[in-house]
Amino acid sequence: MNWPRSTNRMQRVQTPMIPIVGEWIAQHPGTISLGQGIVHYDPPAEVAQAAAAAAREQPRVHRYGLVRGIPELLTALESKLHADNGIALGSRATIVTTTGSNMGFLQAVLAIADVDDEIILLSPFYFNHEMAIDIAGCRAVTVATDDDYQIDFAALEQAITPRTRAIVTVSPSNPTGAVYSQAALTRVNQLCRERQIYHISDEAYEYFVYDEQPHFSPGSLPDAHEHTISLYSLSKAYGMAGWRVGYMVVPTHLETDLKKIQDTNLVCPPIINQFAAVAALNCGREWCRQQVADFPVVREIVLHELAQLGDRCRIPRPSGAFYVLAQFDTTRTDLDLVEQLIRQFGIAVMPGSTFGTTQGCSLRIAYGALDRQTVAEGMGRLVRGLNQLLTS
Repeated sequence: MNWPRSTNRMQRVQTPMIPIVGEWIAQHPGTISLGQGIVHYDPPAEVAQAAAAAAREQPRVHRYGLVRGIPELLTALESKLHADNGIALGSRATIVTTTGSNMGFLQAVLAIADVDDEIILLSPFYFNHEMAIDIAGCRAVTVATDDDYQIDFAALEQAITPRTRAIVTVSPSNPTGAVYSQAALTRVNQLCRERQIYHISDEAYEYFVYDEQPHFSPGSLPDAHEHTISLYSLSKAYGMAGWRVGYMVVPTHLETDLKKIQDTNLVCPPIINQFAAVAALNCGREWCRQQVADFPVVREIVLHELAQLGDRCRIPRPSGAFYVLAQFDTTRTDLDLVEQLIRQFGIAVMPGSTFGTTQGCSLRIAYGALDRQTVAEGMGRLVRGLNQLLTS
């Protein structure tokens, strides 16, 4: 039987590269993965304890909950936002818990944009953002960053059209590790206010900042409440990727629309996971800082190892997250390099083209899964492989 083809909208959506790389890894047991963005540590012990206690003692875990989240989690998030991000909710902004910040982003796009509207992404971009925009029937407009992966404001302003609904910033950045300064993020936020569009600020890596450079939340600006959507996640800092808990801070005027969307998608994040999130937040920022303390050391090892490739490799220095987006002088495609690194050398990275790079060959190296004990082996394989592949 000739079944109908997939929709035109879904045909425009890129196939996520992580499952493809995952298949190649599965075919080559023993491969070390520097592909997916995960951390090497587990959540606080209190997370599992809270989940077990909730399963025993909380009848609520077996029932539907409020769309925005359980009161205990909303209270904990409000305190965290005030203490760590300088965001005071008041009456103009509200919190919505989500099943990860990816879900929050898709819901934000659905709430603010109609079909064929435009959302601006700074390139290189987080690929799931582009996918969400395409799934919503909107159009991703990409604006290239400069040679150091910082914002090109002239290009950004030129990209705004009557159909633009939002500018997206990710700081610290996935995939580049770039951190945007307070001045740069303030300028973006003010531009959005002047043009009456939204600023979507993805801050999943808020605790992964190095070189004494502080993290800045645009939602803390005094005039930001009406047009700023801030996205956060427990997946990275608390090692809770599998628990799927995130949250959004949104203008109050979007709350009803977001409730419609989330109630249709899943009603609410799993209640037991929300209790686990409360336990994580009670451990606080200091717990996260202790886990992240070695990341600058691991970053330096990664950069030192890649420096052995000489002028065949260019790396704008990352100041945050746990990614390096390295550019290579080669005629090989990035996808070919990724496949051969797995098949021949047992090391996996991600092709830069997945993140919207269009010039040359680049690879994203995710070092969050490495600690001081494993970084030497992982980077050793990568550099040995690149040394051979770039000269063959």
